Amino acid sequence: MKNILFVCSRNKWRSLTAETIYKNHPEFIVKSAGTENSARVKINSKLLIWADVIFVMEKHHKEKLILNFPSETKNVEIIILEIADNYKYMDKELIEEIQMSVASYL
Repeated sequence: MKNILFVCSRNKWRSLTAETIYKNHPEFIVKSAGTENSARVKINSKLLIWADVIFVMEKHHKEKLILNFPSETKNVEIIILEIADNYKYMDKELIEEIQMSVASYL
């Protein structure tokens, strides 16, 4: 089983949608978090250490993780999906974009 972490800003729409899509996948354990103080689940060291792969929605999320958690992110793969904050939770287009972006890595 591979531990996958999805990260966006507030963990309300993009990363939470990704977690919902993949939560029942037989090969993955999936969690999500946000980088902002107002996040539903705020990113922390424990989540970063737990993750085998981290998918971030935008480049600035990766930069924030590396800046704030240098030792926790040193040996983990962080993949930028390039999905802008233009969607609501479980938006059909967001689901399609996440699935297409993630498919080439899993």
